[in-house]
Amino acid sequence: MDPRWRQVAEALVGYSTQVKPRERVMIAMIEAETFPLAHALYEACVKAGAFPQVQLLSEKLRHSLLKHGDAEQARWLPEIEAYGMEWADVYIGLRGASDARLMADIPAPQLAANQAAQGRISTMRWQKTRWCLVRAPNEALARSSGIDLGELEAMFFAACLMDYQAASAKWREMAKRLSGSTTVRIIAGAGTDLSFSVAGRKWLVFDGRINLPDGEIYTAPVNDTLNGRIHFEFPGVFGGMLIPDIRLEWRDGALIHASASGNQDYFRRILETDAGSSRLGEFAFGLNPHINRFCRDSLYDEKIGGTIHLALGRAYPESGGENQSSIHWDLVKDLRTEGAVYVDGAPVLIEGTLLI
Repeated sequence: MDPRWRQVAEALVGYSTQVKPRERVMIAMIEAETFPLAHALYEACVKAGAFPQVQLLSEKLRHSLLKHGDAEQARWLPEIEAYGMEWADVYIGLRGASDARLMADIPAPQLAANQAAQGRISTMRWQKTRWCLVRAPNEALARSSGIDLGELEAMFFAACLMDYQAASAKWREMAKRLSGSTTVRIIAGAGTDLSFSVAGRKWLVFDGRINLPDGEIYTAPVNDTLNGRIHFEFPGVFGGMLIPDIRLEWRDGALIHASASGNQDYFRRILETDAGSSRLGEFAFGLNPHINRFCRDSLYDEKIGGTIHLALGRAYPESGGENQSSIHWDLVKDLRTEGAVYVDGAPVLIEGTLLI
């Protein structure tokens, strides 16, 4: 085994989730290629005195369900997964990537219905467990990223094994400087001029506790104050499906325009998942200095330094956000070459450089 897998496992157990003796740990091994990390993590949990349990999941299995199953099967809430969220004290999802074209032959209604069911599982994880998600590098993600697997692994390990305690102290000081602010405005080219209030919200950090790799300063918009438009040059990825060229526009909190240049029907159905899925749950700055390549995967892309992201759907209540939804979908905007973010009228990010 590459010794770096054991280092990541030790970080997950000792730092991210702080597994304690006799705690129950659910390890979701998603795609067979994640076995080296699953093995290392299982071993680290046992050494910590915990009771680990491993489940195997795969997008190929989900494709079979959606390809050959009926509407009821697509809407089905997997009982064992749901029970796992009740059973576990700690949940660690090892998410291996799959072929981005895998779900291309699945009708949009079928895929959207299943995504809603998966969203209910995600909500249970968030409500009932201490959790951390990892996107383990594999050949499928390397192909999607346009780089070789060795380069992707090097970026992944550097981003996972950085000194998060030192980084966290720095990031928390930056978040503290944003505390008490009331307005945010995002400007980038003709397609983006979006403003909203953050009055009464908290600015917090993600520092390796719920994702590896990690690195964000985040808050929650006050949805009724959303005004303007935003264009995402990076395609959104949801349920394994790419949705390119997303454009959104709000007026006084109401979504008045939503378009994409591909998979438009699926995109519309995501926005109609529930009452909160067309509203925003998060605004954040990416901070990780080791992630610099767009990989078509939000668990990496939202951490790129010099980017921002907005999440449709569920808010993190610790930030003061109130929006509720079964989805939380991060859409990443690259401001490294053009654009700026202003907080209370003062520039805090210009062309990828944070000025906090």
